[in-house]
Amino acid sequence: MTTVTTRTVEYPADGLTMIGHLALPAGTGRRPAVLIGPEGPGLNDFQRRRADALAELGYVALAFDIHGGRWFTDPQEMLARVTPLLADPGRMRDIGHAAWDVLRGEPRTDPHRIAAVGYGTGGAIALELGRAGVGLRAIATVNALTTGPPGDAARIRCPVWAGVGSEDPIMPAGRRDAFAAEMQAAGVDWRLVVYGGALHAFHHPPVDQSVLPGVGHHPLHARRAWNDVVGVLAECVPVTE
Repeated sequence: MTTVTTRTVEYPADGLTMIGHLALPAGTGRRPAVLIGPEGPGLNDFQRRRADALAELGYVALAFDIHGGRWFTDPQEMLARVTPLLADPGRMRDIGHAAWDVLRGEPRTDPHRIAAVGYGTGGAIALELGRAGVGLRAIATVNALTTGPPGDAARIRCPVWAGVGSEDPIMPAGRRDAFAAEMQAAGVDWRLVVYGGALHAFHHPPVDQSVLPGVGHHPLHARRAWNDVVGVLAECVPVTE
């Protein structure tokens, strides 16, 4: 098994001190890198393990923070913070840019080969980085079919992959259609995968807390979505050493 080194990184964003999780692969040379954005409740050990798993594959991986070290257990408290954030592309871009700067500043990172993977709110932030013209090599999102300010998608200069559950009431068919129309009109190289029978946050294991209606784990599609994300990274930012 590849040896992975991890450490906590603190950095300012959105008026908070963010606490990210950086995972480094074995070796000393530069490697392609991946930003990993968490779901609306925030960064927890499950998202940190995503970074570790990508480091096992040879990537420098930063699971970035969106709530200043908090992980919300109360859905309504989480929505009170996330809803205005999702309505403000500038704030999302600032959060994403701060994490991007941390990852680019890591000596093991190849600054010309960085991708972004995001789930829910973290996926929306990844998309906003693309709409802001950040030089990503790929964007992969799950349950994050957001659309941006008119015309901004034309700044996306990399392939975009998006996954969503067919039964997700938070990302219904109308959201899928609007996202697809935005990407197509902008000339983006895009793909949308709909996982049949899956609800919102189908990729996240069950948690011991109350959850919003329409949220549920689908173990089979969770594995498939992870494999699809890894496939996008292998295509767009392959580990060559």
